[in-house]
Amino acid sequence: MTLAARLLRTKPTERIVTEGGQGEGGELRRTMTLWQLTLFSVGATLGTGIFVILGQAVPKAGPAVVLAFVLAAITALFSALSYAELAGTIPVSGSSYSYAYATLGELVAWVCGWCLMLEYAVSVAAVAVGWGEYLNAFLRSLFGWTLPAAITHSPGQDGGVVNVTAILIVLLATWLLLYGASESAMANAVFVLIKIAVLVFFCAVAFTAFEAGNFTPFAPLGVAGITAAASQVFFSYIGFDAASTAGEEARNPKRDLPLAILLSLAIVTTVYVLVAVAAIGAKPWTEFDPESSEASLSQIVDQATGATWPGLIVSFGAVIAIASVVLTVIYGQTRILFAMSRDGLIPRVFQRVNPRHQVPVANTLIVALFISVLAGLVPRGQLAEATSIGTLFAFFIVNVGVLVLRYRSPELPRSFRTPLFPLTPVLGALFCVIVMAGLAGVTWAAFGLWMLLGLICYFLYGYGHSRLNAEVR
Repeated sequence: MTLAARLLRTKPTERIVTEGGQGEGGELRRTMTLWQLTLFSVGATLGTGIFVILGQAVPKAGPAVVLAFVLAAITALFSALSYAELAGTIPVSGSSYSYAYATLGELVAWVCGWCLMLEYAVSVAAVAVGWGEYLNAFLRSLFGWTLPAAITHSPGQDGGVVNVTAILIVLLATWLLLYGASESAMANAVFVLIKIAVLVFFCAVAFTAFEAGNFTPFAPLGVAGITAAASQVFFSYIGFDAASTAGEEARNPKRDLPLAILLSLAIVTTVYVLVAVAAIGAKPWTEFDPESSEASLSQIVDQATGATWPGLIVSFGAVIAIASVVLTVIYGQTRILFAMSRDGLIPRVFQRVNPRHQVPVANTLIVALFISVLAGLVPRGQLAEATSIGTLFAFFIVNVGVLVLRYRSPELPRSFRTPLFPLTPVLGALFCVIVMAGLAGVTWAAFGLWMLLGLICYFLYGYGHSRLNAEVR
């Protein structure tokens, strides 16, 4: 077999599904219900974005930021439908990595898995870095004091030495994950319900100060403003695919995974639109300051009531939101690495399952250590810039994968079929390319270096240890 044939050799979907759940020393436990899977995706998606990004997007679109959230949701929906189809057809832990292995071959699967490492590990570190800031905002409102900058900021930032609070939230999430998938899902469900309740509280308070005149003119900055805001808020939807990483721990994956992905996107979109309408109704769009966006929701409810306790509750919601994101994204990262290890592309230690708790303990600890180092020592701005392009590339591969698998294996049983095929996945892939094209040149340069490093790792280790390639020697 030629080198090109080896690199592009696909793994049969039946084999991927058959091997699902199996690891060294034991297997993953199927305990997660549709409700828990849905909340996993909501937990990964509904994070600090709505607490921060609204204040940054309103000055770009005015009241029409509501349409920007809808437009971004439609853009995400095309990829979500593709994820739903492949999750129902190939219900395993690897998410888009496994989907790429079944449709586009080993090298593309490795590239996709490498992109997911960038998306999951770096994004959760970026979120964890900001936890100390939100915790301080909450403590300031409640007690009038804050933790010292030396332990809440990264080195070189406002007197930071080591971001101990970022490391703390990563360790807390790791402790929950080591207890088991079911226990982690229950903890996440509590976190998600709390932050949804806080956002509902925000809407209820903001609507008491609602002024219809704040929506006139509706689109003062025109269509260009709406599209600019939509590109920015699109990244508030990243995370809806988290349920697909739980394919081997879902009780009824073929039915529940597609539903969880689509339900989570519907829930998040509804929350975003309601919050945007309430915020604009309570505060004229011209008064939104993008420089102080982190406290925008707290300021709105404080102004609406003339008190400080509503803002305290919203700040608490932001603290909980970050905890939920860290928990679900670390979970997703470990399950993708579990699948890659089972295929031989990364060391076997990542697929070892603890027989007592039925979780990949060593995998989880290694991921937590890596993320803790990033979160404790690297500034958030440098981390956040690296996440979006890896996510979009993985989305692109999933949309292409749906097209390939439909034409190559039309006979496969599919619990969910993307409507309006092939238009939907084609539009999904196209939108990913459009959004990626709008990213800064420095982001592309960083992505290129990350891909180069990934290819070096693959040819030094993955290619030689691949179980699929070993079978044809």
